[in-house]
Amino acid sequence: MQPAGTQEQHRQMRTVVPTREDPLLARFTAVVGGPLGRRTAPGLIRPGAFTVDRVLIVLTTLAALLALVLKEHCRSSGWNTPDQFYATCYSDLPQLFGSRGLAGGLFPMFGSGPRFEYPVLTSFIAGFTALLVPGSGAGAARALDYFDVNATLLAAAWVGAVVLTARMNRRRPWDAAMVAVAPGIILAGYINWDLWAVLALAAALLLFARRHAVAAGLLVGIGASLKIYPALLLLVLLLLAVRSGRYRAFVTTAVAAAAAWLALNLPAAVSNFGAWACFYQYSAQRAAGYSSPWYAWNEVAGRMQWTALSAGTVGALAVALFLLAFLALAVLALAAPRRPRVGQLLFLLVAAFVLVNKVYSPQYVLWLIPLFVIARPRWLEFLLWQAAEALHWAAIWLFLGQQTSGGNLQHNIDVPYYVLAVALHMIALMALMGLVVRDILHPACDVVRRQRVDDPLGGAFNRSPDSFVLHRARPADALR
Repeated sequence: MQPAGTQEQHRQMRTVVPTREDPLLARFTAVVGGPLGRRTAPGLIRPGAFTVDRVLIVLTTLAALLALVLKEHCRSSGWNTPDQFYATCYSDLPQLFGSRGLAGGLFPMFGSGPRFEYPVLTSFIAGFTALLVPGSGAGAARALDYFDVNATLLAAAWVGAVVLTARMNRRRPWDAAMVAVAPGIILAGYINWDLWAVLALAAALLLFARRHAVAAGLLVGIGASLKIYPALLLLVLLLLAVRSGRYRAFVTTAVAAAAAWLALNLPAAVSNFGAWACFYQYSAQRAAGYSSPWYAWNEVAGRMQWTALSAGTVGALAVALFLLAFLALAVLALAAPRRPRVGQLLFLLVAAFVLVNKVYSPQYVLWLIPLFVIARPRWLEFLLWQAAEALHWAAIWLFLGQQTSGGNLQHNIDVPYYVLAVALHMIALMALMGLVVRDILHPACDVVRRQRVDDPLGGAFNRSPDSFVLHRARPADALR
């Protein structure tokens, strides 16, 4: 017989069963006899070879292979315009391989070739993987090899992100299945190198949750050297530090992140400042890009003979709206009846960043998928959102196919339909944001906090009392 303390610990750590806890999944279990019974104890018996991690790895591997199959037209026929758009198999990887000097052996930021408009660590990955491609020249065969090398490594990053997500909440490891089979990742995972930043941020979140603030900060700095958005985690930690009065974890993480970022960026900046600064100059000067609300406005304005937005105006509006969004998030974090979770605030902040950004590339959905899983792991909302993103994914390629081919509008997607697809994906994302805000304002609605859980990713903030709030929380919503 087990000691009473051990039995109580097992009871508290019992794994949440998706088909029992999620209403949508429960409806699909009739063919196998219904949801898992109430008297079972998942996580307390030996699963044999079928551990959660192994099942998730298999699911991710199958999804990664499916993602590769969706690129088969371009892999067999080449990435030619406009066919790559009409076949919806476009990828930046082979395009950049030929157009940025990678095929000629030029290493981004350290060579004298064309400017490479990506952060330093992404540039390093692009250059390093080019060295792994045998042969010389920018022919179709080498472009395919370059794509395959990067796709293989990106699939490994995808697997890593899934496993890390599963370990963020020991009671809810199956939530990571959303990341494993996400339609958005299947469709857009091999467009660019974004999955590396997804992996870095997932590692940073897990390390912070386990109170390794220095290591978490190092991963944030690495992630910010891949894509900018992982640095937004520091703003979330700042808000939680203000609410809890625990500043040490935030300061330690921020200092470590800055140190890692400087260590990775200073050598490139000193070696070739112009090449290093290209990403930041390009981001500041670029006009409204595809699928952003600003681009949609300019497309409609062109049809209606309204005034289009200049690059400077778009930049100013994007920054102003993001600052307003952060201010609103700060008020929410400091006025909510209970301290919000890290996952909730991070999802809201990154979603706001994506919505007001100058461009919404199809692969940006990769940033949001793991964050939604830790913010509000519900399959129905997740699949509806992914359906909207899949529709936008198809619309952008067909729209680009029309623009690059000059084909008859009768046989292509015209501007109104493309704008509607952009609006749909924005509305779907804002609806998810609304649900997360509701969970924050009404903690009883938060499925993650059921059974006396506070914040699995909170680290030093987990179960901490409030130090500063904009109003006194109601007793019923106080920390239990």
